[in-house]
Amino acid sequence: MELGRLRWALLLLLLTACAKTQVEVVAPPHPVYSVGSEEVGKAFWEAHRGQGRRPGRGEVYDMSQMTATHRTLPLGSRLVVESLLNRRIVEVRITGREFSPDRGILNLSPAAARALDALEPGVIPVRFRVVALPGSLPTTGSRGFSIQVASFTSEYRATVLKDILDRAWAGAHVQRVEAADQSFYQVRVGTYSSRREARRLALRLAAAGYPVVVMEE
Repeated sequence: MELGRLRWALLLLLLTACAKTQVEVVAPPHPVYSVGSEEVGKAFWEAHRGQGRRPGRGEVYDMSQMTATHRTLPLGSRLVVESLLNRRIVEVRITGREFSPDRGILNLSPAAARALDALEPGVIPVRFRVVALPGSLPTTGSRGFSIQVASFTSEYRATVLKDILDRAWAGAHVQRVEAADQSFYQVRVGTYSSRREARRLALRLAAAGYPVVVMEE
């Protein structure tokens, strides 16, 4: 009789211990990024939200700048982002951590989204490539600013536009950018030490009918 009670007591103790046992679910680690790493997914953007805030303890958000937020990339990382809808590309800098999984792999600033020809707020299918991480960036500061007026997959077309621009605006040049195993040829004008100087020329180019984006060299 005593042996039977002991068995039941041990069984009850075992069941109680099992009920209290918690199963720990270990999430897969975030990918480790290096220069040249690529990722494909959706980029989200909103027209008017968060101006002046610090997303995820990052920099003060300025919707007019070419920036983005990402879940793990170090602040200051630089990416070349390509729209999978129209093959347009833009270079952005990671400035914050604000991120929602249901919104995709990146949150783009309105300026960056519009450079990809996104007209309505929402999501854009994109591919991005890491072109620089904070440890790989030069410590001497920005090399200057220029104005991008077009981006082509054809070097010939880029050169033709550069020659046309060079007749009216000195300093037109073609800059080659590698993204998603493809070369893009960005037509840019000028090189200025400050963003303010670059914006002055950008306004003149815009008045002449060119789509303009102020780019950091």
